[in-house]
Amino acid sequence: MNSATLILWVIAGILLAVSLRRGKETLITGLQLSWKTTYKNAAVLFLAFLIVGYVDILSPTDLVKSWIGPASGWKGLLVAEGLGLLLPGGPYVVFPLIAVLYKSGASLPAVITLVTSWSTQSLLTISFELPFMGGRFTLIRWSLGLIIPLLAGSAALLLLQQ
Repeated sequence: MNSATLILWVIAGILLAVSLRRGKETLITGLQLSWKTTYKNAAVLFLAFLIVGYVDILSPTDLVKSWIGPASGWKGLLVAEGLGLLLPGGPYVVFPLIAVLYKSGASLPAVITLVTSWSTQSLLTISFELPFMGGRFTLIRWSLGLIIPLLAGSAALLLLQQ
């Protein structure tokens, strides 16, 4: 059990205890809502972990190393930023995939670029951002957002070269 799992167990235990103190109805309602959330998301999580398992055993290590490995340098950062733009889904989908790439030989600067690109620039967000925030906002944020992952990866690259 890692520390994140332990923290989640503690938080869940505290919330269960507090809800039990508020009454049986609160406890039952909380459990029902928890089950609904689990039921709604179980298929996505299962499919994400299934994909990660197969990517893990089928990932072409040589390809990963040549495109985003330690010797890829600045080219690897650009490729990693592009990959980050294309990664679909939330953290339960993306982080296991990125971990597989890292395990397969992706460099730390490339992984930092990839995570930063995904978290700031995922293409899925534009479909929400553009209609709500407008074209000007989206253009400015995306222009600035394209620079940030490269800056983070470049800083890591420079730090690790010394």
